[in-house]
This record gives sequence, C-alpha cells and structure tokens, in this order.
Amino acid sequence: MHFAGKVWRLLVGIKDALVLVLVLAFFWLLFTLLTMRPSPGEVREGALLVTLDGFVVEEMAAVNPVQALLAQQAPVAEYQARDLVRALEAAARDERIEAVVFDLDRFLGGGQVHLAEIGEAMARVRASGKPVLTYATAYGDDALLLASHASEIWVSPQGGAMVTGPGGANLYYAGLLEKLKVTAHVYKAGLYKSAVEPFTRADMSPEARENARALYGALWEEYRATVAKARPQARLAQLSSDPLAMLRAAGGDLARASLNAGLVDKIGSRDAFNRRVAAITGPDEWSDLPGAWPATELDAWLAANPAPYGGRRIGVVTVAGEIVDGEAGPGSAGGDRIAALLDEAYAAGDLAALVVRVDSPGGSVLASEVIREAIARHHARKIPVVVSMANLAASGGYWIATSSDRVFAQPETITGSIGVFGVLPSFEGTAALLGVTSDGVRTTPLSGQPDLVGGFSPEVDAIAQAGVEDSYRDFLVRVARARKMTPAAVDRIAQGRVWDGGAARQVGLVDQYGGLPDALDWAARAAKLKDGEWHADFLGEQEFVYDSLLRRWLTAGDERHNTGGRDALALIAGRQDALMARIAADARRLGSTRGMQAYCLECPVQARQAPVAAAPPRGWLAQVLSELLG
Repeated sequence: MHFAGKVWRLLVGIKDALVLVLVLAFFWLLFTLLTMRPSPGEVREGALLVTLDGFVVEEMAAVNPVQALLAQQAPVAEYQARDLVRALEAAARDERIEAVVFDLDRFLGGGQVHLAEIGEAMARVRASGKPVLTYATAYGDDALLLASHASEIWVSPQGGAMVTGPGGANLYYAGLLEKLKVTAHVYKAGLYKSAVEPFTRADMSPEARENARALYGALWEEYRATVAKARPQARLAQLSSDPLAMLRAAGGDLARASLNAGLVDKIGSRDAFNRRVAAITGPDEWSDLPGAWPATELDAWLAANPAPYGGRRIGVVTVAGEIVDGEAGPGSAGGDRIAALLDEAYAAGDLAALVVRVDSPGGSVLASEVIREAIARHHARKIPVVVSMANLAASGGYWIATSSDRVFAQPETITGSIGVFGVLPSFEGTAALLGVTSDGVRTTPLSGQPDLVGGFSPEVDAIAQAGVEDSYRDFLVRVARARKMTPAAVDRIAQGRVWDGGAARQVGLVDQYGGLPDALDWAARAAKLKDGEWHADFLGEQEFVYDSLLRRWLTAGDERHNTGGRDALALIAGRQDALMARIAADARRLGSTRGMQAYCLECPVQARQAPVAAAPPRGWLAQVLSELLG
C-alpha cells in the first residue's frame, strides 16, 4: 500500500507538471502573438492580389486573444478602407506591379463612401496604365460598385450580377409586445425620430416614410451616378427596373444577362481568369500549376509600403461603430476609451491639428458628450479641429462634430438625425397574466420606481420625457453654436430627420465635400504646414496592431476563407444574417437600460459580425484562462 501511494503521488506530480507545461506553453504562444511585429513580405514583380473575403470597415474591431485562440471559428476578416487606398496608390507608382487583381468571391460588403474612395484609387491605378481586374462568382450591390471601377470585370458562368438598391422592410414589434403584455415606455424628441417606432407601431409612420424615401432615393441616385461614370456602357437602370425582362431575354442565364447589361465584361471560369492575368504578368516561375501568375499579397504589400512619417503630428481619432459608455472598442466607439486617447494626445501637447474621423450611427448621449468634451479641450488650445464624416455621422455621431472648425462629408454620407430618445419596458401586463402582483410601501411618488412589474408611475414617465427634451435642447444649442445658426433654425432641420451628404450641405450641417485626405490637407493648411512638414498619426492605432495581426493569423488558417465563392442564391440567403442581426439589436435596445440615446436606427448600418465566436470557452483550462486573461 505504501508503494501504491508513492506511485499515485508520482502520477499526480507528473499530471501537475504537464498542466504547468501546457499553461506555460500557452502563455508563451500568446506572448509571441502579441509581441510580433509586421514585417515586409516578399514583393514580386507581377500583380498585386487583393482578396477581400470579409468587410471593408473604417476601423477593425479588437480581438480578445483568449476568445480568439479558444473559439471554434475564426473571426470574420476586416479590411480598413484607408489601407486599401494606400495599397492601390502605391501600386500605381511601383513599376514592379503590372496589374491589380481583386478577388471578390467572398466579399461581404462595405459602406458606400468607403467603396467610392477605393474605387477612385482603382481609377488612379488605371490612369497609370495598369489594368485592374476583378473576379467573383456573383456580384451584389457592394461588389459591383467596387468592381465598376475595374478595367475588366469577370464573372463565373454559374453566377451573375444582382443589384437590389438601398431600402427594404423594417420590423415592427407592437403586435408582439401586445400579445406578450409588455409595455414599451417610449420617450423621444424629434418628429422624425423613428428609432422608437418598432416598439410602438405596426408600420412606418408617414414622417418616417417621407424621410426614408428622400434618403434612400438620394443614395440610389449617387450609386447609379457612380456606376454610370465608371462604366458608361452599363445599363443599370434597365436591369434594376425590370430584372426579369433582361433575365428572360438571356434565356434565364443571369451571367449572360449581366453581360448583356454591360455590368460585367467576361464570363469565364477561374482557370480562364487566371490565364488572362498570366497573359498580362507572365507565368509564375515558382509554380507548376497551370495558369499560375506571380502575385504579391495585400499584407506583404502594405508592410512594404508603410504610411508616410515625418514632420509634425496631425492627430486622427476614429469614432467608428455605435457610441457606447465605457472602454469598448475599437470597432465600437467606447466613450471613455476615445476620450482617453484624446487626453493622452492633449497631455503630449505636440499636435499641430486634430481630425476626428466619424463613421457612427450614434448611441449613448453621455458617451457622445464625453467624446465631445475631450475634442473641445483640443479646440480650446486653438489648434485646428476638423471632422471628417465617412459613411455615417448621425445623431450622436453628429453630436461630437459640434466642437470643430470644419466639417467634411461625401455626397453618400448619412448624417443629421438630430434627436434624442429613450425606451424602457415594463411587464405589469405579463406579470398579471402569470398571476404575479406587486405591492409595497412608498414614501414618495418615486419610491420603487421605475417598477418593471407593477408599472411606471406618471411621475417617472414625466421625468424621463423631460430629460429627453432637455437633452434635445442641448443638442440644438450645440449645433446652433457650431453652425452659427439659431436654435430655432436648427430645430427646423433637426427633429430627428436624416440627411444625405448633399442635402446636409445645402441645409448647413456640412461645410464641404471631401474625404479624409481632404480633411487632413485642410487641417495642415490651417496649421500653416506645407507638404512634407506633417504626417497623420492615428491615435491608438499601435495599441491594436496586434489585434489585427492575430485576426489575420486566425483568418488565414480558416478553410472557409479559401473555399469556393458565393453564387446569387447565396447572396440572397446572406441577407438573412443582416435580418437576424437587426432583430437581436432591436431586442437589446428594448431590454437594456442604457439611458438616453442619440442613435439613428433608420440608418442602413452594415451588419458586421462579431470578431470571435460568442460561445463561452469549453473545458476547465479554457475557462480558467478566460477568467485570468479575458
């Protein structure tokens, strides 16, 4: 028995040692991933290959290292629009690059402004005498908008182009809430503030319909104008107005119908496409595969062509995603996190100017004000402060723009939505149905309020509505001061109404058209800096470079990014993901008590997936590590 005890202790010791070795190995791997630096890869003479197998975004979302390593699926790939523009501009100048190839087979989309900016960079590559070619099994709205700037658009014989245009149906839950006996307490300021309508109506209000028709109509006109300018031969209007007629004329062949409509140039297999690229670049001497051509991958190309550095700093702070309280992000705009980045730059005291890049539908009023106050501290230092609007700068996204000297937007930008709302549910009806009642002693009309089971008192409803109206008045005053208007004049163009960039400029909410480079140039001139005397410093970017490296490492090993493309049916099915994301977001909005919101629910926000699987880590080791590091 004594011997057996020794053996048992030996086995336990071996087990503990193995566990310790495993934990140490994990931490070593984690340390290696988080400390590695991007390095220039192999740049080859031939083509620049841009494989877009995810979303184009303003700012890549952060990756939780523990969740990323322990999750059962890789994060969805994301590509920053400014990185793609920089890559294309470098390709136009570099003699080693003979052509640019876009693989759009698994492209998930991007904002209209971002795609237009990338398209303009593609046009500059073509202007340098180099062809730009794209390939996809099927082209949806976003892919076609991007591809329209190419010199050759290839499509699979099994695919085609399918353009649906902006707009679609919203979901309304008033009937469901009535059946469940749930009371939605809605507080809002703004005639057009339709963010709360899903909880109070069964259909769209006339005011919301009027606003949506104007907004989506303007966005559709911009889309058609962009495609028409890039591809004069495209018969987009005919295809979009009567797609079935063009499909029947092509014998039911969507690829042929797309070719007849001038939306694509070639129908061919990927092998045929590869042979075409090889005819331009020459064959790949490193490969024995038929049709192989020499390519430089996007990551290697970006590493070999870093952003310019030198001279004084013009800080660029990015406000991307929903504005929320706390430290969230990047990928979502945590108010405390962004304010900390701004205050750190303020403490350094060496910024020549500040550019605020906004791509947000808004969110928390408190978080928006935290960001605005941090921007105002730089403005008080008398340095130029410029706001550059990307796809969205609405509601809370416009709130933070009120501490600036200049506001830039694009015609496709969605902005405005100057209004405030709040929504809280109560369950007195549901409780009564289940036989649950509420009773107690109150010393004041507000004791125990808000009572989610017993119902809200009239005083609570009145106080909440008064708070929303007061925040709306603050919003009007801030906009009036920034735009040199009266609050009454702002109120006439506010009321929660959403504007496209062109209309926003006409009503005085935007100063001029232009992208981020234009905003930077204006800020440099205002700071009396010449070309070569400044560089853009994206605040906080270095803190999250390892997140992006980790994301790309995980994505590269995920087979779903290396398998076939998406046909037209898959494009249609993919819209269900956006629908489910909207339902989940609506449920969170009703069920959470996040305070007053300056949020544009009617804005067509891209349904970007979560960076990692939401499922909790499995196994005791995964759970321990998640608790220690997560």
